[in-house]
Amino acid sequence: MSLSEVIDATRDAVTEDVNQAAVTFRTTNALVPGTPTQVSVEARGHGFAVDEPATLGGTDVAPNPVEYALAALGSCQVITYQFWAARLGIRLDGVSVTVEGDLDVRGFFGFAEHIRPGFTAIRVQVSLTGPETRARYEELRWNVDRHCPVLDLFRAETPTRTALAL
Repeated sequence: MSLSEVIDATRDAVTEDVNQAAVTFRTTNALVPGTPTQVSVEARGHGFAVDEPATLGGTDVAPNPVEYALAALGSCQVITYQFWAARLGIRLDGVSVTVEGDLDVRGFFGFAEHIRPGFTAIRVQVSLTGPETRARYEELRWNVDRHCPVLDLFRAETPTRTALAL
């Protein structure tokens, strides 16, 4: 099924029943026994590892959580560019995205309470190739920036609740 067909089918399903628009995604995350920072993650039957570099106490067997957050943003941007190019009829031959984030570890370790533990700045560099004009690709970028779910997570506060089970 093409992206245009996915968009049309989704529009039809949501128009028929707005409840079809609500989707819940879930991950299960558990410390790998015997390791200080290695985490086993499962999402929809797909598994992957998370770890910290040795400089942060890990064994460096996988990217760390903030690298996955940057990867989530970059990959969501690539996918959103594809969907919106299809929706707008913009020809797009290639998309690549590089994401960098600045983080001050004093916030994570609690060394300075006035320093936030998360990113202080994020830079997204998008490279597009194709036959369209710069104006068309700017139109595409504008729509992607308005509709990328992970970019929205970085830009807007999301209500979050943590429950502790013992």
